[in-house]
Amino acid sequence: MSEVRIVGIDGLPEVGAGDDLAQLLFATGAELADGDILLVTSKVVSKAEGRLVRATDREAAIDAEAVRVVARRGRTRIVENRQGLVMAAAGVDASNTPSGTVLLLPEDPDASARTLRKRLHELTGKRVGIVITDTFGRPWRNGLTDVAIGAAGVSVLEDHRGRVDSHGNELALTVTAIADELAAAADLVKGKTSGRPVAIVRGLAHFVTEEDGDGVRPLIRPAEEDLFRLGTSEAIREAVHGRRTVRSFTAEPVDAGAVRRAVAAAITAPAPHHTTPWRFVLVESAVARTRLLDAMLSAWNRDLVELDGWDPDRVARRVRRGDVLRNAPYLVVPCLVMDGSHAYPDARRAAAEREMFVVAMGAAVENMLVTLAGEGLGTAWVSSTMFCRPTVRSALDLPASWDPMGAIAVGRPAAPAPSRPPRDPEAFYTVR
Repeated sequence: MSEVRIVGIDGLPEVGAGDDLAQLLFATGAELADGDILLVTSKVVSKAEGRLVRATDREAAIDAEAVRVVARRGRTRIVENRQGLVMAAAGVDASNTPSGTVLLLPEDPDASARTLRKRLHELTGKRVGIVITDTFGRPWRNGLTDVAIGAAGVSVLEDHRGRVDSHGNELALTVTAIADELAAAADLVKGKTSGRPVAIVRGLAHFVTEEDGDGVRPLIRPAEEDLFRLGTSEAIREAVHGRRTVRSFTAEPVDAGAVRRAVAAAITAPAPHHTTPWRFVLVESAVARTRLLDAMLSAWNRDLVELDGWDPDRVARRVRRGDVLRNAPYLVVPCLVMDGSHAYPDARRAAAEREMFVVAMGAAVENMLVTLAGEGLGTAWVSSTMFCRPTVRSALDLPASWDPMGAIAVGRPAAPAPSRPPRDPEAFYTVR
């Protein structure tokens, strides 16, 4: 039978800035043994490190500690803080602190854990592990639990991949968050109101390491692997701001399902008269794409020379912009249909009627571009099909009532988009 004991440490006095936390723990008379793991509430570490600050505005303190808003509902904010942790209010705590003050998380919880471990070894000669904890909420689950935000001398993850279960099945995905399990278990004896901020876990010495290790960094999922990094509104905002025109793609095939999901988003756009004026031609075959682009190139060359009088070099430079369509792994040709539009004998009102439908088409295209960005795909909307609509309809065998409204190149970006300074929205609106 294996046994694990969790013991709360009583007798720790109120901690103040500059206090030697290890000495205060040693003075409680708690007996430490080699292989023990100490779970320490971050609040006492922060107090010892002087992280109690004057702040009449807690929201301003959260702003100072946050680097990115992940989700927001009313006054509640889930943010990524400067320590790289995603949590409510950046860990800024206004409870159990004097009026007009807030308590910030330790500046570097891993460094705090290393310092505490070293000092306890100096005082006791024992090899222990340290986990600094804080309280987190969890997506999809009610209730709070403690998790590890700093660690030293503890294996924070246990990788079971490659092992075999009791039925002989090889485990392929299981990696256990040992430090978080320790934090949650220890909180059962620490509690939230008991005034007992430290607990000892005994019986798991095999998780205690000789070296301090990498701290909690291995527990934090990299952004590129995090499927749940953004809340709904933030995901939309991120996709909108992150949507950039991409002109160079990898050869990786595009998931046709992702494009179909983008079409489903596109057709939620507003439209006049309860119509559905959008059609999308998904050019998935190489034969169809080559036929389309060769026909368009021929039409462009003819029109630019015969109608516009351009010289061959200028024509070559202009049509070279179409290379983004030829080199992309996937093309979409959005088309406008005027079914359900009102017929007006007056040219002015007839033009306005068509403009309403064009606006609806633009909204659908933007929905598509943003959704594809959310799928991790790059896009480039190119207007060229609008200048040779009969050619496009012929090449793609489309009804005469379908008006091509450009083309969208889709693919995995070959390189990150260059940075672009944010535009000042005040330059784009007028208040009356």
